[in-house]
Amino acid sequence: MRPRTHKLAALVALPLALAALSACRDSRAGASTNAAGQPQVKIMVGGIDKVIYLPAKLTEQLGYFKDQGVDVQLLTEPSGASAENVLLAGQVQGVVGFYDHTVTLQAQGKCLTSVVQLAKTPGEAEVVSTQAAATLAGAKDFKGKKLGVTSPGSSTDYLTQYLAAKNGITAADYSTVKAGAGSTFIAALSNGGIDAGMTTDPTIANVEAKGLGKVLVDMRTEEGTRQALGGLYPAASLYMGCDYVKANPETVQKVVNAFVKTMKWIGSHDASEIAAKMPADYAGGNQALYVKSIKDSSPMFTSDGRMPEGGPQTVLDVLGTFNDKVKAKKDAIKLDETYTTAFVDKAS
Repeated sequence: MRPRTHKLAALVALPLALAALSACRDSRAGASTNAAGQPQVKIMVGGIDKVIYLPAKLTEQLGYFKDQGVDVQLLTEPSGASAENVLLAGQVQGVVGFYDHTVTLQAQGKCLTSVVQLAKTPGEAEVVSTQAAATLAGAKDFKGKKLGVTSPGSSTDYLTQYLAAKNGITAADYSTVKAGAGSTFIAALSNGGIDAGMTTDPTIANVEAKGLGKVLVDMRTEEGTRQALGGLYPAASLYMGCDYVKANPETVQKVVNAFVKTMKWIGSHDASEIAAKMPADYAGGNQALYVKSIKDSSPMFTSDGRMPEGGPQTVLDVLGTFNDKVKAKKDAIKLDETYTTAFVDKAS
């Protein structure tokens, strides 16, 4: 009889659990509040310790979310593609990841929109290993090589394919390797698992400091990005589901206010001051190297959270070159639905 008793208890508990869940969530596209009545927002970051996504943790460290009266929980996934999937599953309300995901998903019938733009360039670099440097001097030499990306379908994958396509090389001409970031990327580069790969700081700084490789294509600066891609490529952003944004404008405004304040703070402080505000373990035991990685990558950040002029079109041009889904819908893509400046305008 005991198994039936446990089963009955479970059936009774289920509606109670659902009722409890409903009590902390309402029908407005996943809105919820904490015990103090403050709106709660879960944000997934595509690698929270990456310098390209530094504004997310820095905003928390500076206390700007709390100042705005919004309860933000930052979570992390190793790549933007993984973070995107968590958002689509309804497990978080926002993602700090690459803006280009909003374009790719619109081509698939899904609506995501960037509400604040953190970077005007990818903040990425193609890094070649010391062993492969003699035969790999640029994207023109990608053929037959093993090229690392954070994961298939990630922004590093998109950009690698575009650099190859510009040089008449298809994705079938080289091997795409899931190399992750940080220690896994460095290991792959040093043990021959990849010949080159696309990554960010502080991984780039670590590779150079250890003599394991060098930068082949630098998209951390405006000049390098224009040279590689033909224009500015807005990357790190906070994007959310369109339904959530429409249903919760006040909450979104609070979050954007916090981020805009952070972008202005970054613009008025040097790399050492920024590094000092971050968690100590982000430096990996080498504060000087961490400061260097922030200094090298800081040109990518926007000063006010605004989308750079012409940036969305560059993203569409890149994706429309090789991404079959975007290519098929390129003329129908509505770029003005993939981002909004309304919240940044109000924050400013």
